[in-house]
Amino acid sequence: MSATAAKGPVAGPETGMATDKVLLSVEDLKLDLRDENGWVRVLDGVSFDIRPKETLGVVGESGCGKSMTALSIMQLLPPRSARTEGRINFAGRDLLSLSRRQMSRIRGRNISMIFQEPMSALDPVFTVGAQIRETVQCHFDVSKREADERAIDALDSVGIAAPRQVAQLYPMSLSGGMRQRVMIAMALVCEPDLIIADEPTTALDVTIQSQIMDLLLNLSQKRGTAILFITHNLALVSQNCDRMITMYGGQIIEGGPVSEVLARPLHPYTTGLLHSIPDAGRARGTLNAIPGRVPSLRAMPPGCRFEPRCPHATAHCTQAVALERIAERQIRCHRWQELAGSAAPMTAGAL
Repeated sequence: MSATAAKGPVAGPETGMATDKVLLSVEDLKLDLRDENGWVRVLDGVSFDIRPKETLGVVGESGCGKSMTALSIMQLLPPRSARTEGRINFAGRDLLSLSRRQMSRIRGRNISMIFQEPMSALDPVFTVGAQIRETVQCHFDVSKREADERAIDALDSVGIAAPRQVAQLYPMSLSGGMRQRVMIAMALVCEPDLIIADEPTTALDVTIQSQIMDLLLNLSQKRGTAILFITHNLALVSQNCDRMITMYGGQIIEGGPVSEVLARPLHPYTTGLLHSIPDAGRARGTLNAIPGRVPSLRAMPPGCRFEPRCPHATAHCTQAVALERIAERQIRCHRWQELAGSAAPMTAGAL
């Protein structure tokens, strides 16, 4: 049985029937960033929950706010040019109310992040073993020898052959897949409760993608770790996530159990993303694409932010629209009830 198949259903926060206590609760998160032109709103009212052992997928085009949500949770944005409102409740503590020192004790120990590009995230002048050892010594009062052994054990746990030898190597000596495994080992060495994986399989071939996802899910089930999985790859979401949310223009516009959202998307944007996936069973011809591009943060439409690109937009769509909750689903669309029956589920060839 695969790691995916072994995962049981996890009730979403909307059902009121959670099987486990909520680990992370993001409530009405707003983020403003400052540039040479002043402050601009980047995230606008983002809310979601995640539980132990649950994998929550976050999808959307570049510039929709996925990585900014992750960086806000980790408190990795520069304080002078970023201001955050709302609540980020992790294990009963509001992360936005913590001091920098308090947050540094949680970051890496209780919440870890796997960044998009390991070659940029790893320091080229230190061996990978030394970098993992530093993570251990930041959070545990252990000797250098014990920290080294924990680093080697972490490398071994992510399937790296000859971990003791690999620990002595520099990042440039490793392949892309190996560097990504090192990043995962660094994220897991302190046995965190939550891992934020920001496109951890970008630029990797499909075989390595599958291995890395199986690794994360197996470790999640063994240790009870929750995973916030940010990706452009809807196939990976279909195969590996319990629930998913779609982001657009700094807002959540759809959410729910993966099986329901992919079988019956309620928002035209989610439908557009699904139909943009190349399908081996489709006749040759022009690939489907969503026209236009994500609007500038300084020129967001006044109503539905997808309205300028939506093929179903009407005059009513220029008015503000709230995020509705229907059973286990979330939807931000004026016309979702009319359009719900028009979105055909994706074929097996696409996902």
